Amino acid sequence: MAKLALVTGASRGIGAAIAETLARAGLNVAVHCRANRAGAEETVRRCRELGVQAQAFFCDVSDSAQVDHLRSEIHSAMGDPLVLVNNAGVDAFGLLTDTTDEEWRRVMGTDLDGVFYCCRAFIPAMVHQKWGRILNIASMWGIAGASCEAVYSAAKAGVIGLTKALARELGPSGITVNAVAPGVIRTDMNARHSAETMDQLREETPLCRLGEPEDVAAAAAFLASEQAGFITGQVLGTDGGYL
Repeated sequence: MAKLALVTGASRGIGAAIAETLARAGLNVAVHCRANRAGAEETVRRCRELGVQAQAFFCDVSDSAQVDHLRSEIHSAMGDPLVLVNNAGVDAFGLLTDTTDEEWRRVMGTDLDGVFYCCRAFIPAMVHQKWGRILNIASMWGIAGASCEAVYSAAKAGVIGLTKALARELGPSGITVNAVAPGVIRTDMNARHSAETMDQLREETPLCRLGEPEDVAAAAAFLASEQAGFITGQVLGTDGGYL
């Protein structure tokens, strides 16, 4: 029987690519997003075309009550996910001194609280099965920090710390916990940058190109596989050598 994966923030970009890559590997997929229903249903359609079960689910991961309801919905409709990919995220750009309380909470709520809420909700079923894979999508800025992205960098650094702690906590239960730290990936989140900025970032990347969502998806799919069963507590950079 095929395992079930939950991918948060899977209506577009990296999340959609991960969902499709996991489906290609034979996993059934619960496709989560907050509001982009058309995008989520398109991801579902592509996954189903690969011969697996897929269904869309909707909630705001920054709300713990909604995440608990999401767990109940997925359990009733598809079973318990044994692969959890925490990908849902938002960004903020600007000086720290210009950042409002509301902006801080918006980013932390989705990027860090959301990972905590989803892990707390879905870990018990993995512990019961004595098997699980948790993949947290961090960022190279969570390692190095980025000027004018202090809030985002802090949230992603928190994700990395949570990843390493959970790897120790859950290892005895047969659950691996790893993070993927993308570099400059060609996604809507980076679309705010000018062409000149993107050209500069590409020139600063040793592989001399921007990353694609599929590059991150390939790393996530490997860490979710049986072949990665002795890898845990790691941060796999998918940044073209940027750091």
